[in-house]
Amino acid sequence: MNDVFCSIIKSGSEAPIYQDDDVLVVNDIHPSAPVHMLVIPKRHFTSLEDFEETDTALLMKLLLVARRMAREAGLTADGYRIVMNTGAHGGQVVPHFHVHVMGGAKLGGRRG
Repeated sequence: MNDVFCSIIKSGSEAPIYQDDDVLVVNDIHPSAPVHMLVIPKRHFTSLEDFEETDTALLMKLLLVARRMAREAGLTADGYRIVMNTGAHGGQVVPHFHVHVMGGAKLGGRRG
């Protein structure tokens, strides 16, 4: 695929907050909260609909990395939001699955 996240993963153009063999975490360039990170699988999945039973470990890893990033950003005391948008009606803008981690203030109605 050739979406913006695949390009970032291939080029290394963004300074990651965290990365390993499976996951890249970057700050959202259009943040909806004082802290707004994106947890992105390096393997391309267009949306949650693309994951299979065999991808369970990766999907769980994405959530655990999201939790780790929230902890490292100091968000656990007051809380944070995890968002996964799927499809146009679900608010998905980039056609590459990713997890939003948002916090740092009381969050209103916008969810990703």
